[in-house]
Amino acid sequence: MSAMDDLRCEVLLLGIGNLLWADEGFGVRCVEQFAAEWELPAAVTALDGGTQGLYLLPYVQGARRLIVFDAIDYGLPPGTLKRVEGDQVPRFMGAKKMSLHQTGFQEVIAAADLTGQLPEQLLLIGVQPEELDDYGGSLRPAVKARLHEAVAMAVAQLRDWGFAIERRAMKVGAGDTALGMSAYEAGRPSAESASRLGDSRFFGCVG
Repeated sequence: MSAMDDLRCEVLLLGIGNLLWADEGFGVRCVEQFAAEWELPAAVTALDGGTQGLYLLPYVQGARRLIVFDAIDYGLPPGTLKRVEGDQVPRFMGAKKMSLHQTGFQEVIAAADLTGQLPEQLLLIGVQPEELDDYGGSLRPAVKARLHEAVAMAVAQLRDWGFAIERRAMKVGAGDTALGMSAYEAGRPSAESASRLGDSRFFGCVG
């Protein structure tokens, strides 16, 4: 069995983004919540793609169907959730670059297509972000409120594709590490102690 065979799956659930930049973490939080609340069939793989860009190519090439969670600039009110399917997905992934990971993932889709290994079915579940320029910040309330709905969209799609997917008897995983949602939000230092307002000796007095 080759290394590529190890990456093959019927469905890849992929969350991309950066937890450290507020709403940029939406895609990763979706996958985290999905894995914590739902039993994954053997043919379905959930992956925190982070900001890996082209390193995600073999995973995408190995999937027959792909569901992507991400923060996307649709030009809509913050927190708006939108699903995009099929050949429209590459257009939205590259519509307006908000981060380096988005450019990278557009290249992943293009490379998979060029090699004839693009998943047969694509679904993008994206949310309109409110804030991306807050290092160390978490999801804004309008965006955080859509996590359950985004996960529910993916569950419904999996069932439409014929997968028997059931809720876990007990929620697991999410929040168990320093980057889990609860610990991450509770552990953030104040703006003053983290020097997020800058050093007045160099940038002038604040206030």
